[in-house]
Amino acid sequence: MCRNIKTLHNFMPPATEDEVRASSLQFVRKLSGFTKPSKANEEAFDRAVEDVTRIAQELLHSLKTQAPPRDREVEAGKARARSAIRFGSPPHSHSHEHLPSLRFGVAGEHSHTH
Repeated sequence: MCRNIKTLHNFMPPATEDEVRASSLQFVRKLSGFTKPSKANEEAFDRAVEDVTRIAQELLHSLKTQAPPRDREVEAGKARARSAIRFGSPPHSHSHEHLPSLRFGVAGEHSHTH
């Protein structure tokens, strides 16, 4: 399964339209092999995203379960812990500030060429 497609069923609060559409977009990207389609394929690609979104929303609304809804924060914490084990980095939340980027060398130092 595509790593960006998340389980959306049985969460509190429920999945938003944006979340369903984002998962649908990832699904169509995976199937088509396109991140962004060419102009020739754009109409078919966009139609597929809209159709998959509609069907996914219908599916989510029709599913039944006896299980209590899952808490998004608890599930996100579990995913971070699994990722830490898998990739060998300590789990963390996103409530702290990130370190400055070293993309250009020393933090805050940019090279400019004109």
